[in-house]
Amino acid sequence: MEIIMSVVIGFLFMAAVYLILSKSLIRIIIGTALLSHGAHLLLLTMGGLGGNAPPVVADGVSVSDYADPLPQALILTAIVISFAVTSFFLVVAYRAYQELGTDNVELMKGTEDHE
Repeated sequence: MEIIMSVVIGFLFMAAVYLILSKSLIRIIIGTALLSHGAHLLLLTMGGLGGNAPPVVADGVSVSDYADPLPQALILTAIVISFAVTSFFLVVAYRAYQELGTDNVELMKGTEDHE
């Protein structure tokens, strides 16, 4: 299972870097979203899913059978933050497209007259 997840994480990172290096602002935003999804999967894979018992103290369950709640809590927080950042990027990109009429980063550069 870990090998399949490693391949998926590698593919997400590869696609994210490819999209981030493009000149289209929408592709850059999609690339940052893919990069955050890859990071979430990396945290989940490295943290492991652990045992089968919930992380609540109960009689008859050993400490090694508990599932570690920390990776899931970190990933949940990271998902919320990445959703907020992606939403902010989309709003800024939409506003830039309204003002400039393009999403090409090369054409968005200021000129000597308008810096």
